[in-house]
Amino acid sequence: MLDFLADIDVFALEMFFVGLLGLAGLAIAFVAGTVIVNLFRGQR
Repeated sequence: MLDFLADIDVFALEMFFVGLLGLAGLAIAFVAGTVIVNLFRGQR
């Protein structure tokens, strides 16, 4: 039924999704940092 999955390199697939997770984490940290900086800047 899922014979096409047998040819996929599981480690490469795992590294791809770990990379996506890392990029998402960096994007979240950047947005959070920008929000915090703007909150402090708005208090002047």
